[in-house]
Amino acid sequence: MTEPSHFRLQFIVFLLVSISFTNIYITQPVLPVLQVEFAVDTVLASLSVSAVLLGIAISNLPSGVLADRFPIHPIILIGGIVLAIGGLICALANDVWVLIGARFLQGLFIPAMTTCLAAYLAKTLPLARLNVVMGTYVSATVLGGMGSRLLGGWIHPPLNWRYAFVSASILVLIATFIAVRELPRTPADGRRQHDPIGFFELLKRWELLPVFLCAAASQSIFSPVFNYLPYRLGTAPFDLPTELVTLVYLVYIVGIFMGPVAGRISNRFGNGYTIIGGAVVLGISLVLILLPTLLAVVVGLIGICAGFFTIHVAAVGSLNRKLSSGHGRANALYVLFYYVGAWLGITWAGFAYKQGGWSALVYTAMLLLTIPLYAGIHERRIARRQQTTR
Repeated sequence: MTEPSHFRLQFIVFLLVSISFTNIYITQPVLPVLQVEFAVDTVLASLSVSAVLLGIAISNLPSGVLADRFPIHPIILIGGIVLAIGGLICALANDVWVLIGARFLQGLFIPAMTTCLAAYLAKTLPLARLNVVMGTYVSATVLGGMGSRLLGGWIHPPLNWRYAFVSASILVLIATFIAVRELPRTPADGRRQHDPIGFFELLKRWELLPVFLCAAASQSIFSPVFNYLPYRLGTAPFDLPTELVTLVYLVYIVGIFMGPVAGRISNRFGNGYTIIGGAVVLGISLVLILLPTLLAVVVGLIGICAGFFTIHVAAVGSLNRKLSSGHGRANALYVLFYYVGAWLGITWAGFAYKQGGWSALVYTAMLLLTIPLYAGIHERRIARRQQTTR
């Protein structure tokens, strides 16, 4: 098979990753609808989101190992088929635990479409080309996350949320077969040598731990805010219908633009100051979403997206600058902490919201903000130490 052109490869990557991510947050904008339909509380309803994130966290590292040992095409094919079957089970579920179980199954196989694809690209593309294609990959994750919410709560009427899973399953199958057909079966410039550094060796490097914890904590702030947003905006003083609540998720598109902007800020001021700045923006924005006006909430959500993605980009940059080898495994660990943080965040926030409402959720998120702040300060100390030893 001939190697696809640069644009064609970017299109395949964008299609596969964005549609895979479209399955993650489908139920998020319709959590109140699920709560009524299945007669469950907010914690159980939110498991329809956090179960996917838990599945991704569990299977992320094993998927990376599979990508090192087996061809990418059967991995993507199996992952896409199981992901689509899981979506159809969700569409037919009449019991909340069947829905949650199917969502967990989907989470287990999403990395076959995403993590494995990233590993494949790292092994087969020249570094100059890889940077551009991976930029497409990151943009696709943001668009897929936003599209997932729109599909679940706006494109399909909220009482017909089941059709969103059918649509997503059809799109997954189309993207899977295109990727299996079009992705080249031979490396473009030969396989890179296997990296001997293991996961435990990376975890024992204390200078990396604040970065990993920063990923977990920032996601543990970001995910709950957007997960419980329908409850906040669907009640007084806002009382918005589900379709309008879902449109608020369009603020997520800020993440597409913040990637390159945050990268330039990091290059100019350093990763430490960038993480601190992102945390400050995030903290101010959390205060705004406590206010009882829609304008303040929307501005606050835009700031939360800007602050979160700034922290995320700077933390990834900081991680990779610290490495002379083991980049693949280190980034897989970062993704693991990232999704564990998302799962933990939605879980703790469910109990916080149940006990103290929106304000309890936001105040707890503010406490977690101390972790990325510490990570940024830690980065500044390392940078100063390196400057003084030169």
